[in-house]
Amino acid sequence: MRMTELQLELIRENLKQLTSKDCFYKEKFKEIDISKIQTQEDFETLPFTWKGDLREAYPLGLQAVPDEEIVRIHSSSGTTGTPVIIPYTKKDVEDWAKMFARCYEMAGITALDRIQITPGYGLWTAGIGFQAGAEYLGAMTIPMGPGNTEKQLRMMKDMKATVLCATSSYALLLAEEIAKKGISDKIHLKKGVIGSERWGEKMRKRIAAELGVQLYDIYGLTEVYGPGIAMSCDYECGMHYWDDYLYFEIVDPKTGKNVPDGEIGELAITTLRKQGAPLVRYRTHDLTRFIPGDCKCGSRFPRIDTLIGRTDDMVKVKGVNIFPSQIEEMLKDVPEASSEYQFMLDHMNGKDVCTLFVEINKNVDKKQAEDAVKKAFKAKIGITVNVMPVSIGDLPRSEKKSTRIFDNRY
Repeated sequence: MRMTELQLELIRENLKQLTSKDCFYKEKFKEIDISKIQTQEDFETLPFTWKGDLREAYPLGLQAVPDEEIVRIHSSSGTTGTPVIIPYTKKDVEDWAKMFARCYEMAGITALDRIQITPGYGLWTAGIGFQAGAEYLGAMTIPMGPGNTEKQLRMMKDMKATVLCATSSYALLLAEEIAKKGISDKIHLKKGVIGSERWGEKMRKRIAAELGVQLYDIYGLTEVYGPGIAMSCDYECGMHYWDDYLYFEIVDPKTGKNVPDGEIGELAITTLRKQGAPLVRYRTHDLTRFIPGDCKCGSRFPRIDTLIGRTDDMVKVKGVNIFPSQIEEMLKDVPEASSEYQFMLDHMNGKDVCTLFVEINKNVDKKQAEDAVKKAFKAKIGITVNVMPVSIGDLPRSEKKSTRIFDNRY
């Protein structure tokens, strides 16, 4: 994807600012003559920023403006290691709300909608991002936060919510509860905005069918504003991202070189207008690709594909690299299987043992399902696994992100 003149101009101005004041990037780029960054190719010689850099900058080493300009901090949702703290200025918060409102508009959501927000509030960016975008749009906001499913359903019915914002795991849990209680006719939802974790086609179809809604993927990460930096449209062919605020690169995870358009690689993001904690070539670990050409929806904004997985989600078994997306893709073509699974890896008696727990559809013979999944796994992914069929609802549901791959070998 070629860098536009405006993007290059904003990046050069950003680099000049960042290296003229005492902050993280002045130190990081101290050996680099920033004035020589004149082209996209020059820019691609700059070093990447990693999550490790952000952790080392704890607590406020990333801050690039004086204290009096910072109005809020957020922190990544990761549970291990030193947290990453991202400071925001008033303009950062406003820009984020504008981008988020664009996401809602991309999904055809208007000021007449009633938006029920179930992701968490607090240091995590999710809940408050969904809310700020909805308020900027002018829609009625129902800021529920996570959990308390009984109350969620009551408010959904009584407030006649038309839009559900949730993780895919929690959207599935709510869909199953609505079906169980037989209250589908009392639910007014039309659209679902789903973010924070990747999810397969089978899961998407289940949630859409059970809630009776059209689903949209939203993308973002705390380090780069939060959710709301990219969104799918009605045509469900990737996610449009806001290239007037962000510059995206897709790089080879091993070499760091940009890959040709259309090839899968790791997404690296440079912020163009962020003030509190700008980022240059930040490696997200998210695997995707640019989708070339114009979208049928008519939007001028470029697209990346729905996330394929994360570089740190991959496990290697018997020389084969396995991503969650491959397991979801394989299950999609097995009619006996539902969408939910857990993949367990253990090391026993000197060898790797793989077990796939998978929920199977009602009235399906367990042995038949086991054989079908085992055969499909071997054919599509190339290794033999033990398949443990379980009933729908037996695997845990989460209000946040679901863990699907458990590597117990080390």
